[in-house]
Amino acid sequence: MEILRVFNNNVVLAKDGNGGEVILTGRGLGFQAKPGQSVDESKIVRTFVPADGRDPDHLAQMLSDIDPEIIRIVVDSMKQIGLGEREVGSTTLVMALSDHIAGAIARQKCGITVEYPLVGEISNLYPKEYEQGCALLNAINDKLAEPLPAGEETSLAMHLVNAGFATGDLTYTYTMTGVIQQMLDIIEHTYGLKLDRESVNVGRFITHLRYLFIRIHQNKQLVDEPAPIVKAIRDAYPEALRCASTIGRLLELRLDADVSEDEVAYLAMHVARVTADAQQ
Repeated sequence: MEILRVFNNNVVLAKDGNGGEVILTGRGLGFQAKPGQSVDESKIVRTFVPADGRDPDHLAQMLSDIDPEIIRIVVDSMKQIGLGEREVGSTTLVMALSDHIAGAIARQKCGITVEYPLVGEISNLYPKEYEQGCALLNAINDKLAEPLPAGEETSLAMHLVNAGFATGDLTYTYTMTGVIQQMLDIIEHTYGLKLDRESVNVGRFITHLRYLFIRIHQNKQLVDEPAPIVKAIRDAYPEALRCASTIGRLLELRLDADVSEDEVAYLAMHVARVTADAQQ
């Protein structure tokens, strides 16, 4: 591999054997190295492959600001708790988690305490990621001289949720969390019932909503579904369709995006299911 740019002693941007750009980290990897030279592959600790159109130079610059030891601890901990290759291999996720842990360590040294919002919402709406966040914090703390305080698992969980949106910015994930709460409120008001937000049925409904958010975010909404199926859903669930239409308008306002008629129809089907379960 050929060095393209040296960011510091531990981070370089390089060209791999296929001509693609990769970010390499490892202690001393960039020490006295210059563009055009071959990479000392014996010093490589981790290879990051930029994805989703992210600028390799920008990612490398951000990584160069993080202690390589923290990156190693985070990656080892991710593997330890059983996160899959999609998560462990995600440059954006590893960088976001490592940057957060580095910041948390710095805040703790300065005696700064942070209260994270939405703790209850995160644990209820994203139980899988919250559990992973707790496990990840425990695994990381086992490797730190001064363990981080309880509460950090909430932010770690948010980053795991955010991984589905291929972005390092948590803004969209925070918006999604608030909108899901509003959507559930609309359903409860429309049907005059109280949903058990920790139930399996509501969990399935939220899973559908999360995939809907991803499709909206990636401009891949359902638009060409078979007309007979869409018509059958509309005819079968008129009340749920009215509720789904209200929710669709909320999504358009909050996300500044049009919601397709097909998406509203399938949303109506899921509204009908979750309310039927709640009324039993």
